[in-house]
Order: sequence, then structure tokens, then C-alpha cells
Amino acid sequence: QVQVLESGGGLVQAGGSLRLSCTVSGTVFRSRALAWFRQAPGKEREGVSCITWSDTKTDYQDSVKGRFTISRDNSKNELYLQMNSLIPEDTAIYYCAVQYSPYGSCSDSPSSYNHWGQGTQVTVAS
Repeated sequence: QVQVLESGGGLVQAGGSLRLSCTVSGTVFRSRALAWFRQAPGKEREGVSCITWSDTKTDYQDSVKGRFTISRDNSKNELYLQMNSLIPEDTAIYYCAVQYSPYGSCSDSPSSYNHWGQGTQVTVAS
């Protein structure tokens, strides 16, 4: 059974930084693309960033390019999201997701992912 657990959220002032972590149990980690999504109150869940299973390609939502960096450590079954220069619009619950199909390419569609964590709250104060 695959379990996904995020950590690292919190309250930060605008311009600050946070580093989110995600631990994935089970054997699927190394063969799957992984992603970070976020959902703000009253808004739909949106893709923030994705990284392929081979760690050779990453994608970012335009609004976070240059500020966020996704990375993974296959030896630890961990996914990370380094968030710098945070702005109030980044406030949301952030979710880690494991792609359904093995060896797939990045996708920003939630339907491409079948294992999700419970989410971690990120609040950026102005």
C-alpha cells in the first residue's frame, strides 16, 4: 500500500522561504513522476510543479518559475519543493501526488495521479 505524507508547511512573511517534503512509502516511488499541487480556498486544485521518474525533466506553473525548485531523492523515497520569494498568492494547501502510470512524463492534470497526501498548509502573510 502506498502512503504519501507531506511536511514543511507553515506561516511565513512575504519574501520568505519554505521547503516542503514528501515521503512516499512502497515500491512505486522510483518509477513514477511526482508532482506538487495546491488548492487555495474557493479555487480548484492546480499543478505547481512536476518531476519525472528519471529526474531528467521538471515543469513549473508560470507563476512559480524562478522561485520554486522541485527535486527528488530516490534513495530516500522523498520529494521536495523549495519555495523562495513567497508571495501571499502562494497561500494554499500543498499536496504531493504520485503518478498513476509508471515511467510517464510530467502532467499538471490531477487525474494523472492516483496517490495523494493529506496536504500541508502554506500561509504567506503580507
